[in-house]
Amino acid sequence: MSSLDNKSILVTGGTGSFGRKFIETVLQRYKPARLVIYSRDEFKQYEMEQALSRSEYPCLRYFIGDVRDLPRLKRALNGIDIVIHAAALKHVPVAEYNPSEAIKTNVIGSEYVIEASIDAGVERVLALSTDKAVNPVNLYGATKLCADKLFIAANNLVPAGQGTIFSVVRYGNVLGSRGSVLPLFLRLLKEGHTELPITDPNMTRFWLSLQDGVDFVIRCLADMQGGETCVPKIPTSTIVTLAEAIRPGIATRHVGIRVGEKLHEMMVTAEDSSNTVEFDDRYIIKPTGVVKYENRDYLVNGNPGAAVEPGFVYSSDTAKDRLDAPALRRKVLDLGFELDA
Repeated sequence: MSSLDNKSILVTGGTGSFGRKFIETVLQRYKPARLVIYSRDEFKQYEMEQALSRSEYPCLRYFIGDVRDLPRLKRALNGIDIVIHAAALKHVPVAEYNPSEAIKTNVIGSEYVIEASIDAGVERVLALSTDKAVNPVNLYGATKLCADKLFIAANNLVPAGQGTIFSVVRYGNVLGSRGSVLPLFLRLLKEGHTELPITDPNMTRFWLSLQDGVDFVIRCLADMQGGETCVPKIPTSTIVTLAEAIRPGIATRHVGIRVGEKLHEMMVTAEDSSNTVEFDDRYIIKPTGVVKYENRDYLVNGNPGAAVEPGFVYSSDTAKDRLDAPALRRKVLDLGFELDA
């Protein structure tokens, strides 16, 4: 699948940050037969349709629905070739306070996407994961780990060489996304604050732009063979470096780690290293528990990649690609954020 032209594509959570950028990118680069925005937020769909109208883009379909609603999903997936599953309750404190709601959306909703996709004969389903699903310490991460396992194991439900294939993309924090630390810092500075709250001066995070995330997903769609977890190679920095990038010399205040937060994020564990293959732009974690894929060579552009060393860990505190303040500042400016000189 070298192109999304003439494909019918559905994005769950299609009005979220990722969904909207993915839709915009596909409209710019390809000519899909149908591009379905599936989400439960009527107002966000209304806002999105004002910017991306069906009169200008006849392939668009705005479909109100919840991943918790299996009959509605089945109706929406009729005739769909590709599903990008981006719908989730994502905020750690929200999931901690509303655990049953996070489970209904992130776990049960994922199971419904799997069932509906198989029944509809969808070709490919690519689910979005998060670094918080690795060795989770909060409920959000635990629900995403469970969802990852569901999507990988879903390949067991389909005969080899027939029907739907399922894969997972796992990446880190999206720089500047809604509810993230960058907009918070910028808002505090705009309000006149002279210091920024830092959870821990040693805390590190993986950073990528929303466009980088979308581009990686599109590349993985082209390469996916079923059962793999794709992890992009992306840069890291400390939270203190981010503060220094947006306001050099700014004072910081240590406020402590919130409930459910980690000091560092991990995307490949030592336990996964025996099943992990390295490529130029990514790591691929081969599936376990999917019998028909046990001996498969996962390829990217025809290249089988190289096995990582035993015990290899891909973590935000030890990753080689580290951003200093000037480099991170350039990334923030490239995203269109306005910073003081």
